[in-house]
Amino acid sequence: MRAVHAANRLAVMITQGAALVVLIFVLNRVVPGDTVDVLALQGDLTPAQQAEMRRELGLDRSSAAQFIDWSARALAGDLGQSLRFGRPVADMVAQAIPTTLALAAGSFIVGLALALGLAIGAAMTGSRALAACVDAVNLWSIAIPTFCAGVVGILLFSIWLGWLPVIGSFVLPVLILGIDNAGQIVKPLHEELREASAAAHVRTARAKGLPPWRIAVFHLLPTAAPVTLALSGLVLTSLVAGTLTLEVLFGLPGLGSLTLNAVRGRDYPVLQAAAVVIALGLVLINGLADLLNRLIDPRLEQ
Repeated sequence: MRAVHAANRLAVMITQGAALVVLIFVLNRVVPGDTVDVLALQGDLTPAQQAEMRRELGLDRSSAAQFIDWSARALAGDLGQSLRFGRPVADMVAQAIPTTLALAAGSFIVGLALALGLAIGAAMTGSRALAACVDAVNLWSIAIPTFCAGVVGILLFSIWLGWLPVIGSFVLPVLILGIDNAGQIVKPLHEELREASAAAHVRTARAKGLPPWRIAVFHLLPTAAPVTLALSGLVLTSLVAGTLTLEVLFGLPGLGSLTLNAVRGRDYPVLQAAAVVIALGLVLINGLADLLNRLIDPRLEQ
């Protein structure tokens, strides 16, 4: 049963990935203007020179021909050359990915640790203060956009207090995204753990005098693992958008900044490659989260 579901899920992922590649290519061409138009605004190019440049860059060909050519080269590992900078697009994307992954991984770890700590503490102790913190963090993720929090963070910690640099800081975006991630996980996780803490085996463990940390690790966390994994998959998906936004705001050289610069310059190969990498990453995250969720929770196989 699991093998069949894995095969079906893989087929769905491949189909979704292919559809997204086509959609991204079409949307790139819908945007008015191209790289030659941008360069013409920056310099004195005659219409003849613009036409010749489009011919050299292959922009005078039909969209279908451009897509077939790009797809064939992409499958061979060649993402083309940047129309603005003349650099291999694969190298530009490869240089941007580590920054994006570092920001996403750091904020996800911070968010998961904060959510688990608050949810377990509130469920085990029944503390009203910790329960209020759970509600506050959850409200933060609902009511405060990460971009707005980033702007306020720059004003407070970089401009007014001078503790952090305005450009290139990892600390603020990791904390902002971490709190936002925690808010999406902590409330349902707290409810699940509170129900689990009233179970018979947990009451028996308390009656035996087991320390709270052992009860939390060996009795509560296994019960909450499926919920945590399911929520983590959703958080990772939404984390991509927040990561790309804060990269631009804090001047981090990741996929978000690369994509924005490609949009501004109508650099089709770079924009296509960056958008495809992001989209395929989302498809992969959703697929792996679904498979892991079914592996941990056998009830989903029924």
